[in-house]
Amino acid sequence: MRGTAGRLRAPGTALAAAALLLGLSLAALVAVTLAHRPGHMLTWYDFDIYVASGENARHDPSILYSWERAPAVRFVYTPFAALAFAVASFLPLTALHWIMTAASLAAILSTVWLTLGSMGYRGRRRVAGTLATGAFALWLHPVIWSIHLGQVEPLLMLLVVWDLTRDDGARSKGAGVGLAAGVKLVPLIFIPYLALAGRIRQAVAAAIAFAATVAVGLAVLPGPSRTWWLTGYMFDTSKNGSVISLVNQSLLGTLVRAAGGRSPGVTAAWLALCAVVAVLGVAGAAMLSRAGRPVHAMVLCALTGLLVSPISWDNHWVWVVPLLAMLAGLAMSTTRRARVASLLAFAAVIAVFGAWPAHVRGPGAFLPSRAFLGWFARRGAQTFQDVYHLSGLQVLTWNLYVLAGGAAFALLGAVAWGQRRQRGQPRQRGQPRRLRQRRQRRHGSPLAS
Repeated sequence: MRGTAGRLRAPGTALAAAALLLGLSLAALVAVTLAHRPGHMLTWYDFDIYVASGENARHDPSILYSWERAPAVRFVYTPFAALAFAVASFLPLTALHWIMTAASLAAILSTVWLTLGSMGYRGRRRVAGTLATGAFALWLHPVIWSIHLGQVEPLLMLLVVWDLTRDDGARSKGAGVGLAAGVKLVPLIFIPYLALAGRIRQAVAAAIAFAATVAVGLAVLPGPSRTWWLTGYMFDTSKNGSVISLVNQSLLGTLVRAAGGRSPGVTAAWLALCAVVAVLGVAGAAMLSRAGRPVHAMVLCALTGLLVSPISWDNHWVWVVPLLAMLAGLAMSTTRRARVASLLAFAAVIAVFGAWPAHVRGPGAFLPSRAFLGWFARRGAQTFQDVYHLSGLQVLTWNLYVLAGGAAFALLGAVAWGQRRQRGQPRQRGQPRRLRQRRQRRHGSPLAS
């Protein structure tokens, strides 16, 4: 059926099938959780650090960034984030655990919903797409691990996605990006993207919101704010683990593992590579936005942030959720080429980032561990000396997210370049530019444009 994405309707059977799929996915998640001893599938480890740090901010702010939950495990977020957790810490911890779990699950489904809506889907097709995609997204390792740890990442992702997918007429659009960056600095990469995309008002709103979070932190927690902003604490990559660890899936982690350790030469190479990746990623995202592909732009910018950040833990890659939603939206396109290419890419994302069982037999069966990430590492060995002796498939699996993210980065960059070239081509006779752009947005493939 021809027509815009918003006019295309999903058959009732497809909607019912999608609802059944999500129901089975949630039931399986609950069953797996109950099948393991208490505290095995849900530890809320990171969330407990947040709450304890919030209590420190209330009672003894001077220890906010020196207190350790365990050796080399400290509070890593901004003073503004500590204030938010301080407010939350008034509630009972058990209640907070389940509120955070429910909020994280809702954030995943809401991110899919907003992404599909930004692609133009409405009505039953949007509902069916959200339910079906959400069923798969809940079993991605970054999602499972974020829920397991009680990580704030799904909520920050939702805040950014909600903000970027709002109507451009909203006066405060961009403020959500700034608030998210006030908790964790990586979303700052969206500000130059907005500026280059010609969304100056939104970039300014983001910058103002971010500055406001800094000001609030300075006013309420002046001592910790000086520690965070003026002593270099925010750049200390050792404050919560090691950059060489398997679970640091960033360009820096990959280079350090390849070199067998960090050195001035590795740092210089990383800075040069990050500069290139950041410029290409932000510029490509801006081109995609100007070409009428805001979701492609958002995903490319998010991938850029994950790659160039010195620390991108495996759970930070929860940003593959809007990537998966984007591919699902393209798979609902009316052209065979876009549908096949998008479904293949969708399957590849599931294969790489899926929460595959850690063991096929024994009491650990069905436990979503680190999936194919580090698949050929010695079982249970998280010792850092392993990274000095990588060989064969270990080189691939110990850098799997970086390689997969780099591949998606390159494909989206190719789409951006294709849009740039098309803008420079002469107009086809009898086909106005606006009509061609609408058809490109409706039928475009993530692999070709």
